[in-house]
Amino acid sequence: MTPDESSLPLSTEECVRLLGTVPVGRVVFTEHALPAARPVNFTALADGIAFRTRAGGTLDLAVRGSVVGFQADAYDPQQHTGWSVLVVGHAEEVTDPETRRAVAHAVRPWAGGQRDRMLKVRFDRVTGRRVGLPDLAATR
Repeated sequence: MTPDESSLPLSTEECVRLLGTVPVGRVVFTEHALPAARPVNFTALADGIAFRTRAGGTLDLAVRGSVVGFQADAYDPQQHTGWSVLVVGHAEEVTDPETRRAVAHAVRPWAGGQRDRMLKVRFDRVTGRRVGLPDLAATR
């Protein structure tokens, strides 16, 4: 069995659907010319993912206006299955009042402090894979 036999690409539509099933993902960005990642609570919108952060904080200053990555996944350790989705897109502040209300309602940050800055990573590129081992009973 080759590694690709247990890994299947997901459609963009399936990737976006799966993003709506988990509450936490990771924003991937550059900090001091090095890769960095921060976990965030988020919500999937029609055109991107949105999260809340502290205005003027590291994440706000590092990503707003930049091209960043966003990764979320889920797995079942008993079944050895899971999926992973990667979004690459421009990060921008959420300014539309209706979208801000929706994000405020959907995203309850786990981190402490004021998290009133709302940022969105647009769906410029969305890829994903479903992974899993073959049914062991079938191979015996």
